[in-house]
Amino acid sequence: MKQMDSGVFEIQNPYNGRISRISATPDNVTGIVFWSKDFGPFIRGKYGDRLIQKGYHLFFNFTINSTDLLLEPNVPPLSERLEQLAYLSRRFDKRCIHWRFDPICFYRFHGQAMRHNLHDFLLIADAVAACGIRTCITSFMDHYPKIQKRVRSINGFSFLDPPDDQKIDILMKMETILQSRHIRLLTCCEPELMDLLPLHSQIGKSSCISGHLLIEISGERLTIKKDRGQRIQKGCGCQTSVDIGSYTRHPCYHNCLFCYANPKMRPQ
Repeated sequence: MKQMDSGVFEIQNPYNGRISRISATPDNVTGIVFWSKDFGPFIRGKYGDRLIQKGYHLFFNFTINSTDLLLEPNVPPLSERLEQLAYLSRRFDKRCIHWRFDPICFYRFHGQAMRHNLHDFLLIADAVAACGIRTCITSFMDHYPKIQKRVRSINGFSFLDPPDDQKIDILMKMETILQSRHIRLLTCCEPELMDLLPLHSQIGKSSCISGHLLIEISGERLTIKKDRGQRIQKGCGCQTSVDIGSYTRHPCYHNCLFCYANPKMRPQ
């Protein structure tokens, strides 16, 4: 917020260390897209009200997964996250709120049968529908080497990657649950699975940063070029944007076991 008030962000390239100055004034920024698993500080600080008063359009990607302390040890309780979602849906345009159930994970612990993190999906879907939110974005966990290296330190634990036919079956069951609640299911960077879906499926490809939606909401003319810095070949449909996030300035303490982004995971 200090940088928003000053009208400029200084962004350091994580690869070459170069500093870029990014204008953050309302005449240069149409929308601000937030990703989070915990909007508590945002809500308590009433930052959304301040940003709207300044003339910005806000968009929220709210990741709400099932409670699983092994996978996501430091996120708020599910009931608290759902209360945050209800607040956002009352205060801001519901079209600007996407629920992300992401990623879907499969794992085995101490030789038990394969487990997954879908056990609260129906409960969350009911709460999302009650808020009037109509979009759910999902994907299956990517098995990056850094994740595999991390879990080797956990005795008896391993992530699993089930076959595509099992993933398709899960997506179809999720779609059935969501259709009856008037929520559309979209996938994030799953082109191979999209090609395997049955013809009657209405599951679509997501744009977590949608220039088309921002145009619809703001009434302004914006670029709808795809963001070349994202995984276009993997099906990313996001339009161009500037990432102002920084794990150095704003550390993440959620310690999600499947995280591929946080460069410095904290000890459990």
